[in-house]
Formats: sequence, C-alpha cells, structure tokens
Amino acid sequence: MPPSLPTAASPPPQNRADAGATAVYTGSFDPITLGHLDVIERASRIFGRIVVGVGINPDKHPMFTLEERVTLVKASVAHLANVRVALYGGLSVAFVREQGARVLLRGVRSLTDIDAEFTMTLANRKLDPAVETVFLMSDSQYSHISSSLLKQITPLAGDEALRQFVPPPVVPALRAKLGVEPPAESGPG
Repeated sequence: MPPSLPTAASPPPQNRADAGATAVYTGSFDPITLGHLDVIERASRIFGRIVVGVGINPDKHPMFTLEERVTLVKASVAHLANVRVALYGGLSVAFVREQGARVLLRGVRSLTDIDAEFTMTLANRKLDPAVETVFLMSDSQYSHISSSLLKQITPLAGDEALRQFVPPPVVPALRAKLGVEPPAESGPG
C-alpha cells in the first residue's frame, strides 16, 4: 500500500523554508551590482527576512573597504523593509547560524559559478549539515556583470550607462574609488 499523502490539514514539514524563514546572502559585494540586487529583491519576496552578510574573500583584492561595501549595500537595499546588512568574518555557515537562520542563499550567473558553488556547498554541508544552500539564478541581463568589467568600463562609460550595471549609489563611489570623471557625453551612456 503506498504511503499516504499529506492533506490540507497536515502540519507543514518542520524543515520547510517559508515566508517566515530567514535567508542569509553572503558575499564580498565589491561593489554590489544589479545582479546582486536582483537576487536580494527576489529572495525578499520568498523569505520573511534576508540578512546580507558582507565579508572578506581572502582570494580577492577588494576595491572597496569592508565598511565602504557595507555602506553601499545598505544604500542599495534601503527600499527593502525585510533586508538588513551586516559585516562578518569567518565561515559563511557560522554567520548563518549566528543570524538564527538555516538557509544560505547563493546567486549564480553561469555554469562556472555553479561548479565553484557546488564545491563550496558540499564543504558547507560537512561543516554544518543543518544549513541548507538555496540557489537563485541571476537574471540573464545581469549574468555578465563582474568587478573586473566594472573596473574596465567605469572610466569610459557615462553615469547612465553605469546604472545599467550597478545601483545608483554605487556610481559616484566607483568614480571616486577609481579616480575618474564621467567622459564627455558623446551619445547614449
């Protein structure tokens, strides 16, 4: 005889992410891009609370200080009532637990990202089996955005063009950090 299926009156499973759950989205956010913001906005509609953890990636040489990155992320997510931003050091899974959460949110842009994230997810499950990783694919219009690209185009692109890649608060910060003024307007962007 097949097992009985849950009925509408059945209580929800205990390990189910729902509208009241907290998800933690960690990253270096150097700087936050529209791809990151897209993931945060979409996640904020799925989960009751999002904590954006701005951390240090020892494999990267950051353009912005940790404090500058936190400030830029806060300014970029200010319109989202259920999102808060915190800095952290150490393991992402430990930060997830410190936030009282069990969901680690990850954004992926490409197959290359998936390969790296798969390895990290396996390690995280060994470190803390109670923390589940949830992936959200970046919208295709943002899948090409990277810190390297921003460094290349900032000196050449106008502010309007840069706002196609980063939230508005990031544009002047990028210009100041790279020491460049917008080019003389010569058409769109």
